[in-house]
Amino acid sequence: MSKKKKTDRNIQGKVLTVFKESPKKSFNYKQIAAKLNISDTQRRNAVIKALGQLSSQKIIDQTGPGNYIIRTEKKDYIEGVIEITSTGNAYLLTSDDQEDVFIARKNTNRSLNGDTVLVYQIKKSKAGKREGEVVEVTQRATKKYIGILEKKKDFGFVNMRSSRMHTDFFIEKEELKDYADGDKVVVQFKSWPKQTSSPFGKIVKSLGKPGDLNTEMHGIMFEYGFPEEFPPEIEAFAQNLNLGIEEKELAKRKDFRSKTTFTIDPVTAKDFDDAISFITLENGKTEIGIHIADVSHYVRPNSILDEEAYNRATSVYLVDRVVPMLPEILSNGACSLRPHEEKYTFSAVFTVNEKMDIEHEWFGKTVILSDQRFSYEEVQYILDSGGKTVTEEVSLTDKEYEVDNETFEAIQKLDFFAKILRNKRMKEGALSFDRVEVKFNLDQENKPESIFFKTSKDAHKLVEEFMLLANRRVAEYIGKQKPKKPFVYRVHDLPDEDKLTNLKTIATSLGYQLNLDTHRINDSLNNLLKESHGQKEQQLIDTLTIRCMSKAVYTVNNIGHYGLAFQYYTHFTSPIRRYPDVLVHRLMESYLNGQDQINPILLEEACVHSSNREQLATKAERDSIKYMQVKFMEDKIDQSFEGVISGVTERGIYVEIVENKCEGMVKISEIKGDYYVYDEKRHCLIGDRTQKSYQLGDPVVVVVKKADIMKRQLDFILDQTKE
Repeated sequence: MSKKKKTDRNIQGKVLTVFKESPKKSFNYKQIAAKLNISDTQRRNAVIKALGQLSSQKIIDQTGPGNYIIRTEKKDYIEGVIEITSTGNAYLLTSDDQEDVFIARKNTNRSLNGDTVLVYQIKKSKAGKREGEVVEVTQRATKKYIGILEKKKDFGFVNMRSSRMHTDFFIEKEELKDYADGDKVVVQFKSWPKQTSSPFGKIVKSLGKPGDLNTEMHGIMFEYGFPEEFPPEIEAFAQNLNLGIEEKELAKRKDFRSKTTFTIDPVTAKDFDDAISFITLENGKTEIGIHIADVSHYVRPNSILDEEAYNRATSVYLVDRVVPMLPEILSNGACSLRPHEEKYTFSAVFTVNEKMDIEHEWFGKTVILSDQRFSYEEVQYILDSGGKTVTEEVSLTDKEYEVDNETFEAIQKLDFFAKILRNKRMKEGALSFDRVEVKFNLDQENKPESIFFKTSKDAHKLVEEFMLLANRRVAEYIGKQKPKKPFVYRVHDLPDEDKLTNLKTIATSLGYQLNLDTHRINDSLNNLLKESHGQKEQQLIDTLTIRCMSKAVYTVNNIGHYGLAFQYYTHFTSPIRRYPDVLVHRLMESYLNGQDQINPILLEEACVHSSNREQLATKAERDSIKYMQVKFMEDKIDQSFEGVISGVTERGIYVEIVENKCEGMVKISEIKGDYYVYDEKRHCLIGDRTQKSYQLGDPVVVVVKKADIMKRQLDFILDQTKE
């Protein structure tokens, strides 16, 4: 799209906003220009042109010479983001409180998934649902897509494998260049002429041969908009930063270099965000310091490095690689709290008594010197064995070593304090989900040899509780100040009431109780999760409970964190890998220094952007796990496995294999012996004649039918002889 066309669309959108804000009032071009602070002739003409376009599209009506009013009939125009399903049909996701608008495939009108579109509401269906058709694409969601190149003699197609892409891209002869037939490529949207069935595209990059590990991982990152490499100018900027420790800077910071300090991280980690210091005071109290990498010291506002970090907003952790938010010289180097290296940190320091009551707290810039780097496995071994000697089986150094007395006592006492903190949280209504993470043992070529499960043990909970403590107390420190100050909160809304009611119905039918009284609901949910743990219906209960929950997001509007049962909560402890934490550090520094010139509108924009990027990163991480699972199952065609039904849809059932948690689908058309119908409320398929059901959580035996690497999809069939 040309710059001029983009400007025209922007003006058109702003003009439409004026009408929407005052739907019963008419405006002429002068009044609209005044509302938009437009005074120059060129942009005034653009306003006049936008009025003409909106009028011709029947979005606004002319009430008199030069005067217009927005249409408010039932057959209205609605703007929103289109979400296209695997069938090609779509829904318009709107910003109002009404239900989404259904759009039949024939009415998507050259729109692509994620585009911002203008929809004409045609009618309401017999069921009372809104239906519409796309009349205009006002903004394309992205200009780059992933597909497989199919070359012909004088042209080509990029065949799209995504379930949300209902069309392929036509590639003109001059765009084919030296790209190889069958390659997975990145294609850029060029145009979609009205008379053509497919959009025109331009290939900008080949990712390699489909199915190859690197090709697929590059494809995942491209698909979600996370570039793996930093632009040369960003790398150069980072290389030229002053990464040393300066006496002038040390004079501004509290010195913790002489205090017992260590990090606890996954064994493969290189970016150490946080360290903990521990000292027993003369009065018998304990001082605990939670020291966080001072990323904001290096990433300054409005620098090109800051712009890059903002755009990425998060690091992405794929199965075989990390795509960092910051260049490696910072993420694994200057900012990483590596042992025996002096590091700048931003700290939350607490003086506590034996009951873990906080008697004093301090926040500010510090310098630390970590004595030792522990893995979770090493700390867990110390806690389990009660001894100071770490064996070769869990040691990072592959040698036995002795933990010094101060560090040993610190780990033991921190574990004691962490258990107090956790018990307090649970009593105050925090939810407890014991989720299992799927991990892979990879060979030298990064191919999956085996699958194992990671569960949260005391070592993980030790670190978790003190990070939660720092995040909560930082949020409270700012949130309780008057007058109110703009801040970045991590919030979690109340569960969906309809889904909770459905959960109660299912739980009751299985012999469990769930009290939906607002004062006892969290206790009741925790009891339900605890009582069903280890039972055959655990999968059903866990899945339905999680589906009730809202997504946690970043915002300046604090509503508390429901899942943690915190009134104030933020993210302060991982600035190497999360941009909101960088913002929180900057805000804390400003407020501690008595500065408060913060623009809450810009801050909320950053929060929304960061929340969106976080969700995309989560999808990318899940896709990489799915790829590895399918890769792992590739040589297991025709083998039988015990599984649990993990999802039910009108198309069939999803089954998760018990021994490796690989998930695949059994199509409804391939379930023999009856005609099965989807029961949405009961989360099951029911046989029309036999009344036999396949319900979420039921155990089944499946046979692996197909492992499609490129689609990251497993197809199963039921072994009905084992039922």
